[in-house]
Amino acid sequence: MARMVRAALPIGIILALAVPASTAVARRYGGNPVALVTAETENQLIAVSLPDGKVLRRVAVPEDPQNVVANQKVVVVISPRAGAVTLLGARSLRVTKVLRGFASPHLAVLAPTVCRRQRPPCRSRWAYVTDDPRGQLDVISLQQKRVVARLAVGFGAHHLTVSPDGRRLWIALGEHARELVIVDVSRPEHPRVVSRFEPGFVAHDVAFSPNGKRVWVTSSEISSVTVFDSRSRRRLFSVAAGPAPQHVAFGDGPRNAYVTSGYGRRIESVDPGSGRILRVRRIPYGSFNLAPMGSFVVTPSLIRGTVTQLDPKLRIRQTVKVAPATRGVATVVW
Repeated sequence: MARMVRAALPIGIILALAVPASTAVARRYGGNPVALVTAETENQLIAVSLPDGKVLRRVAVPEDPQNVVANQKVVVVISPRAGAVTLLGARSLRVTKVLRGFASPHLAVLAPTVCRRQRPPCRSRWAYVTDDPRGQLDVISLQQKRVVARLAVGFGAHHLTVSPDGRRLWIALGEHARELVIVDVSRPEHPRVVSRFEPGFVAHDVAFSPNGKRVWVTSSEISSVTVFDSRSRRRLFSVAAGPAPQHVAFGDGPRNAYVTSGYGRRIESVDPGSGRILRVRRIPYGSFNLAPMGSFVVTPSLIRGTVTQLDPKLRIRQTVKVAPATRGVATVVW
């Protein structure tokens, strides 16, 4: 990820006209959409109401919180400098467990939520965390709230993505990765490396498509994102993007792939089937990470400390400053 630069603007300045929250928005999502963003210089997780931009809550977490993932049951915050992974309740944001003993955990994904009629309720049972200096994948049981497995995958283990069926992980070995590792997690407590793959360029982030048939791989050096067949690993097409590194997320519509370039001040929507760019929008400098909320998308700026929400046509609904720096983002409904 990019080196953090502190912004000089005071907290609380609204950078774009905020759109009032409405009953229609709450009805659409079955509750109030909320963005959870990490403020690493403040050692906080911040809950921001969407689309009005109101700060609902600030929660203290271990030093240097950089990344966050969440579903409707649990929030997982990763603090590399503290060597800690924090588990919180998704609605209460009450800390339920702080796991320590990592060297420098960095990124996490949650196993997909699988609903089985014979075993309600539906919930994700596993979190997967990469530990860069140990070259390790850690498997956390969300029920037991502890690490239940560790797997050596290669030095620099960093960005990762899980297949929609929860059976495969793709892991990039470093922020500037020349190798990707594919891990079988069909038995989460017994993960195993099944293959290694050189994408042919220096990779950064990885993201499975919603149907699991493709993996989008961003770059650390070139201004494009490359899409591979997830089984054969054959290159399918590339998508022109802004300056590296880029990040990818998918909305819930048929044409809702989003690609950001923080250094390019750019977000684009892409037809995930063909790779055709549909729209491009200028966003605050340093908006690297992103998270969908239905067909909408939210992106925080590491350099400006802002949180921006855009609609499916990439119209900016609001941009609000909430901290000196905001890095990771996840979305939930309260």
